[in-house]
Amino acid sequence: MPPDHSSRIAESDVASFLSTSDDAAPLLDVTDLRTHIHTDHGPVRAVDGVSFTVDRGEAVCLVGESGSGKSVTCESLTGIVPSPPAEMVGGSVSFEGTSLHDGDTDLRAVRGDRIGHVFQNPQHALDPVYTVGEQLAEAVTVHRDVSDEAARDRAVELLGRVGIPNPAERVKDYPHEFSGGMRQRVALAIALAADPELLVADEPTTAVDVTVQARLLALLRDLLANGVGLLLVTHDLRVVAELADRVLVMFGGTIVERGPVEAVFERPAHPYTQALFDSYDGFARRPDRPARDDVPEDGCRFRAECPHAIEACSGPNQPPEYAVAGDEDHTASCVYYAEDRPADDLLADARAASPTEAEGDDD
Repeated sequence: MPPDHSSRIAESDVASFLSTSDDAAPLLDVTDLRTHIHTDHGPVRAVDGVSFTVDRGEAVCLVGESGSGKSVTCESLTGIVPSPPAEMVGGSVSFEGTSLHDGDTDLRAVRGDRIGHVFQNPQHALDPVYTVGEQLAEAVTVHRDVSDEAARDRAVELLGRVGIPNPAERVKDYPHEFSGGMRQRVALAIALAADPELLVADEPTTAVDVTVQARLLALLRDLLANGVGLLLVTHDLRVVAELADRVLVMFGGTIVERGPVEAVFERPAHPYTQALFDSYDGFARRPDRPARDDVPEDGCRFRAECPHAIEACSGPNQPPEYAVAGDEDHTASCVYYAEDRPADDLLADARAASPTEAEGDDD
């Protein structure tokens, strides 16, 4: 049984969205985004005042540990965050100058067409009762008026593009017949089916081996070279270093540091960024580090485990973003970067003060 195409997007919906877009605006503009997750114990501020932009042909990477709000931020952009329990309670998201959440925009004309999503768990994104070819073909025909044969040909092309061997035969297979890494590649192929202008990719290279990862990174670089914007979520700092133009570091639902990739890697400024980077260099997680529920809801979200926390860190709000070493493009949400505080001396030794070096096994 073929997929149901009854929800096909009308060409007029896309044309209407295009006619209201502003060529001078950033491709994506997120301002003060706030998303709460309602629980029996009260709302969790999963995304708490996040702002950033993504331009055409630019790669912006969201980094941070699990629970920092990266995935919820991405899912809030086009309203695919599960609701309930999640709810976007504030802020705005604009795509090419047009608001996505003003009630007048048909998000179906944007999702999967102009904005493609690659989800973190491909086993949840793929329908087990349809072949991958049917799902790829549906991703094409729901946004493009093409024949079934053309849609199938496109499905084969996409599978080959993401490195699936023998794609003409594999389009006939079901998701359970693919490995986890292959399902991740199928999810990426579906996201690219309609040639989106912005790709939102949540850990797209996590479940693949290094050879396939290299191929996928080359594919993403080609997309960037062709003007596609990329919002990438990843735990792999090597991927960030290879792809990113700018880095946004998240902790506790907010951005604590941002800047060009070279600046953030050469001079990680926020104590959390330094601790995060050190975790990739043989340092162990502090045993007394608080759980996600224990992150303070006022003041600096990182202050409970910051070795430099002072009274000014306690609130009432997350500290403003201050320029690092006079670089207005590189900012840190830390009180020590205020003009009247000596940041350099206190933060230079943060690596030695916050994480502890992992003890090796002598055997």
